[in-house]
Amino acid sequence: MQKRDTAPPEQFKMYIGGNWVGASDSRTLNSTNPYTQQIWASVPDASAEDVNTAINAARDAFDNGPWRQTTPQQRAATMRKLGELIARDAEKMARIESTDNGKLLREMVAQWRYMPEWFHYFAGQAAREWGAVLPSDKPNFIAFTRKEPIGVVAAITPWNSPVLLMIWKLAPALAAGCTFIVKPSEHTPVSTLAFAKLVEEAGIPPGVFNVLTGGPDVGRQLVSDPRVDKIAFTGSDSVGKAIARAAADNFTRVSLELGGKSPQIVFDDCDLEAAANGIMSGIFAATGQTCMAGSRLIVQRSVHDEIVRRLLERVKTIRLGDPMAPQTEMGPAATEFQFQKVLSMVKAARAEGATIAYGGEQASLGGFFVLPTILTGVTNDMTIARNEVFGPVLSVLTFDTEDEAIRLANDTRYGLAAGIWTLNVQRAHRVAAKVRAGSVWINAYRTFGPYAPFGGFKHSGIGRENGHEGMAEYLETKSVWIELTGKLRDPFTIG
Repeated sequence: MQKRDTAPPEQFKMYIGGNWVGASDSRTLNSTNPYTQQIWASVPDASAEDVNTAINAARDAFDNGPWRQTTPQQRAATMRKLGELIARDAEKMARIESTDNGKLLREMVAQWRYMPEWFHYFAGQAAREWGAVLPSDKPNFIAFTRKEPIGVVAAITPWNSPVLLMIWKLAPALAAGCTFIVKPSEHTPVSTLAFAKLVEEAGIPPGVFNVLTGGPDVGRQLVSDPRVDKIAFTGSDSVGKAIARAAADNFTRVSLELGGKSPQIVFDDCDLEAAANGIMSGIFAATGQTCMAGSRLIVQRSVHDEIVRRLLERVKTIRLGDPMAPQTEMGPAATEFQFQKVLSMVKAARAEGATIAYGGEQASLGGFFVLPTILTGVTNDMTIARNEVFGPVLSVLTFDTEDEAIRLANDTRYGLAAGIWTLNVQRAHRVAAKVRAGSVWINAYRTFGPYAPFGGFKHSGIGRENGHEGMAEYLETKSVWIELTGKLRDPFTIG
């Protein structure tokens, strides 16, 4: 039996305009620990009035507050301090997040220890010289560009890595001089509220960073408000479409980091041991609950049996259990809905003709635990190969030629990530160039950094996070022309 929580739920408040507040109508939401399936925390369920208050706070902080007026160097100093506070509290924050979403504590600790790098990197971006003098062809003019903050940003984040995926948005937004409202998933709100305490301690002015907790109605109100200048969303492509439609009414800028059905392409000239390691990490780490999960294994027929044998040998030994325990290798699904979705998709795959080589059912631990699952005999027209599972399910497909591998990899509405396993350097470059995905790893998988743009092709999203491109998402470009002679020219002649 799993250990059950006995303590009463911890009470948390929202952070709006520099104040810690409950919902204006006193409503609350409960957060459930996926491992114990017990309520462990209670957070406010924001009302329409609360959303309006948060937008007002962010709008006023942008239009009239000090953050936008600070120098890039001043913003950079505050951001570095926030990074230092994250490093100081990394283990404490990781424990909160692991309790909230069921991911392994050791994975969360590593993730939180890496998060300060986003603030250090984008602090450097803030202090760069933005804009440029333009090569004007008019001798009586100087022309140059200015980069200015886009304004009020509304971010909506998912339950799998709530704070990391918020930071991908927050760090460049702060560096640019924007103000920020975040609505974390109603399933995992607590770590974002805990993070707000670090923001306050770092000295970021009131209204610059705001946290609203609540359900889908909060998100819908945020993305449809004309006072919001930009929406940054991570989640499913279906919700991304709804956000894009709502944003269009106000011409609100959007960046959407959506789902994936990412291929891992294994050629027969690869290092089979390295490939097996990468495949395991790509789909079973984080219980498969990542947008970049390598859920489609596209393997050359000549090494199919050997690769599957190696994977089955390892998958049977994966240790499921308490996410807080250091020996645990895979935790539960984050919610009951996700648990049921994974099992139903595997059942449907078998009905369509796939073979369950391993797993496909609830683990003996009970609860939200799904056995790591390998499906063989999958074809690319099956639902399991088309739709995102967001769970520990690997679909195995086969190919004979390089062209066939590329065709299978690209035969999806998604284009977020891909892995290529080959020791042939020419082939690696050829295939990387032809695969339609925003991130491609060669002889590796599932690595990222604040300096490397991340985002997708096709239904996997719009825009990029991280890197110089990620910073550009939070800036507007203004052209400035200065007439040098001070003399009025013919008013009917341009320039």
